[in-house]
Amino acid sequence: MKDEIGKKLGAVDIVVANAVIQYEWKLVMDQNLEDYFSQFKTCTMQGVHLAKVFVPDMARKKYGRFIGINTECAMECDSHQSAYVSAKRGMDGFYRVLAKEVGASAITVNQVAPGWTITEAVRSKGTAHQSEYEKTIPLKRRGTDQEIANVVAFIASDLASFITGAYIPVCGGKVMPTI
Repeated sequence: MKDEIGKKLGAVDIVVANAVIQYEWKLVMDQNLEDYFSQFKTCTMQGVHLAKVFVPDMARKKYGRFIGINTECAMECDSHQSAYVSAKRGMDGFYRVLAKEVGASAITVNQVAPGWTITEAVRSKGTAHQSEYEKTIPLKRRGTDQEIANVVAFIASDLASFITGAYIPVCGGKVMPTI
């Protein structure tokens, strides 16, 4: 992947890790153990692999942005989400450690944590409005894919050059990290 990107675009300055395997959410006692492994592989290990491939070049250039898409669920820890939440919390730990390890090379490492987002797939299904969920959000609506992209673009820009190690919820206030 790195070689193909390099041929077409040159050296990578910005990495955004945004993939997860979908699975059926069940109670802990009913959740298949393989679901925990698949979630850890796509949420946590994905970042590890991407960092090992792309961060060394960023470090040599003394510039880079490493961004992971986390989730509001990582803070909520709701029932039926144990495999997803445990993997996303593992991701959080990895990203925070990486931020400390690569900061001296002018590489920022941050996480954007969307809520249940309205995407093109959601729009095409006509399921953008979810009243029970929206009641739990202080802004009383779901966020959009564009709103998530806006935060990613900000974190990737030089406007955010002094932000690293952050977990940034983009969920209308549904979760609010504390100090």
